[in-house]
Amino acid sequence: MNNRTRLGVAVAGSLLIVAVPVPALADPDDARVEVTVDIAEIEEPGILALTVAGNAVTLREDGSDPLIRQFTGTLPTVTVTDTRTLEEIPAGAAWAVLGSSSDFTGTAGQAPIGAEHLGWKPRLINGGDTGLVAEGEEVVTVLDEPTQPGNNVGLVDQELLVSTYDSAEVTGGAYTVDAGLTLRAPVDVAAGSYKSTLTLSLFE
Repeated sequence: MNNRTRLGVAVAGSLLIVAVPVPALADPDDARVEVTVDIAEIEEPGILALTVAGNAVTLREDGSDPLIRQFTGTLPTVTVTDTRTLEEIPAGAAWAVLGSSSDFTGTAGQAPIGAEHLGWKPRLINGGDTGLVAEGEEVVTVLDEPTQPGNNVGLVDQELLVSTYDSAEVTGGAYTVDAGLTLRAPVDVAAGSYKSTLTLSLFE
């Protein structure tokens, strides 16, 4: 290979690098969009509700005589609250709270004391200003003489605690009632602890 050929190889293997200046980028303009939203409060429908101030009551001996063992106590305060609008109340609606008792069962296997031995006397605490909320009638025990025709049956079936005959006229209020409870048993009833359940139900 002659010198000329070698020179051609050298030129062919050369690389020319040229730096080209790049102009600097300007800072972009900021664009902001404010986003707002109005969220309305959810309008909950009104309710007709029953609450009880406690879930237990203890009856204590009071007023016994040689023939009858008598035990008394007070039903915890019952509140009926109605927050409905007139549009939410069915035409002609009326509400009532009814109560009934189970038998008293002995915790040590004693013979039960029937629910007919438990009576009550409802007492309206707050009936509002309309005069349309009223307590139920007294119900006495099977061992009592009736104080109203046929009311010596005890709390075997559902008995009236409080009611109104016109729901629309008393809506927007809260109404309270309690009741004196009386358990009357024969004098020879077995000693020991007994328990029953008093069920309160709100109907319209």
